Amino acid sequence: MSRLRIGDVVLDNNVILAPMAGVTDLPFRLLCRKSGAGLVCMEMISAKAIYYQNKNTEELLTIHPEEGPVSLQLFGSDARIIAEMAKRIQERPFSILDFNMGCPVPKVVNNGEGSALMKNPRLAEEILSALVKAVKKPVTVKIRKGFDEAHCNAVELAKIAENCGVAAVAVHGRTREQYYSGHADWEIIRQVKEAVKIPVIGNGDVDSPRAAEAMLEETGCDGVMIGRAAQGNPWIFRDIVSFLDTGRIPEPPDAQEKKRMILKHADLQLETKGEYTAIREMRKHLAWYTTGMPHSARFRQTINSMETFSQLREGVETIFG
Repeated sequence: MSRLRIGDVVLDNNVILAPMAGVTDLPFRLLCRKSGAGLVCMEMISAKAIYYQNKNTEELLTIHPEEGPVSLQLFGSDARIIAEMAKRIQERPFSILDFNMGCPVPKVVNNGEGSALMKNPRLAEEILSALVKAVKKPVTVKIRKGFDEAHCNAVELAKIAENCGVAAVAVHGRTREQYYSGHADWEIIRQVKEAVKIPVIGNGDVDSPRAAEAMLEETGCDGVMIGRAAQGNPWIFRDIVSFLDTGRIPEPPDAQEKKRMILKHADLQLETKGEYTAIREMRKHLAWYTTGMPHSARFRQTINSMETFSQLREGVETIFG
């Protein structure tokens, strides 16, 4: 199994949970880490929210001792504030500091943040230089193929990042214009890998062990990042690690294993967020966990009416038996 080094951090393997807003919270990260992910990435956190001491940000910053190594991801567009906030939080127990230049959502892009920074390489360079100087931990960056098909500048941005002292770059093979539609372009990942000496992590359309192997072989990238394919399926890390290591894919989880995972997930949500929030946040996870199962359509209809943990448990016991 290939172990991946990012700065002075050595991962168990090169299979990584991608940062996903509203998904990669502490409970989900723990489950993915225990399922075999070599690195788990936190939800993106606004540097300005830390600066203004936003009350919801502290929960996003919480890290469990058993989930490490963990990557904390900041986003923003003010180099001074980003660097100052990185310095302020650097004693927290994350191993790697990531900077987001890939988020496609309008409220982020319209502020000149996320993937909008790919249109402004000079500002991107200013931010990355400031971050590397501000913290002692390895700094990484997540980018896309480009903002749109007319401006596919991932190679340029990766070279800038390397020159700034960034320790690794993750490349999503879609443009901002694509969001998550269509196919990811693995060729751009290969071009980035050939252009820089720092580790390159490929992202996009890795939804199975064989797809992970194919990306590694076709692009030469150093690691793979799993996003939406992990939703409702933390076992994907176990499966990919096993396949890359031994050539064997474990048997898929049976109904009882799925039930245990869901209830463990719900317990962690309850423990960290309280019943009201936990139940509401579990609704989307329940839909993902049960996709394609017999009677899952009817089960999903009942999910939004769940208000208590006992109702959730009863519903899970009903569908899984």
